[in-house]
Amino acid sequence: MIDDLAKDLLPVHGEGIDPRELARRDMQKSLPNRFYKQAAIERDGEAFALALDGKRARTPGRIPLAVHDEKLAHALAAEWNAQEKVIDPATMPLTRIVNSALDGVAREMEAVAAEVVKYAGSDLVCYRASDPRSLVAEQAAAWDPVLAWMRERHGAFFVLSEGVMFVEQTPVALDAVRKALASSIGESEAAPLRLAGLHVITTLTGSAMLALAVAQGFMDTAAAWKAAHVDEDFQIRNWGEDLEAAARRERRWAEMQAAAELLREQQT
Repeated sequence: MIDDLAKDLLPVHGEGIDPRELARRDMQKSLPNRFYKQAAIERDGEAFALALDGKRARTPGRIPLAVHDEKLAHALAAEWNAQEKVIDPATMPLTRIVNSALDGVAREMEAVAAEVVKYAGSDLVCYRASDPRSLVAEQAAAWDPVLAWMRERHGAFFVLSEGVMFVEQTPVALDAVRKALASSIGESEAAPLRLAGLHVITTLTGSAMLALAVAQGFMDTAAAWKAAHVDEDFQIRNWGEDLEAAARRERRWAEMQAAAELLREQQT
């Protein structure tokens, strides 16, 4: 039953870790009934494994669903225990990201890291509005400190652009991002989890720099989320908020919090 559930609940072999794609796929499937009474954590050498009624859970790739941080392991179990009559993947972002990390990211570390660095080449914080003045000021207030931190901490100087006109960043700046990313990931057993968290935050915010700022403690999760939505919040104040868009944003915020939890609990 656990294996059958994994096929429905978790990313399949080779599937990306984009939480939006996972959520869309999950919405198309009928939700499985909860078949276990209790999710718990069991010690497995140096790791902490998830067990459902005493049976060890596995990823779709048949890897034990285990992590090396006890707090993170209990957070995973809490997601499973929070399920009621059915198991709803939309309420289990941490489980999905951890499974994607263990099955996918761990095998493709270089490729996933390269994708994060690629985001820095067209990073959200480098593209500014030319007007109105209030939006220009809000973008500067939210994004300039991040750019200053990248310059001072990592030696990365980025070129800004107005509007959507693409501006090419220097190889030196992108190499600085690459080194900052490697430092944030580390080389411990937690490296795939940290990289998965960084990747998810990058894709959700459109900014590798905001993801690095969270990973290295320059910004907290809420501040980075707010910085990523300066433009959207400006539009909402002026034109109102669509209910469907609000619900979608709430789901994305849950993914953001789950990804950030990987970074908090997996410090190297």
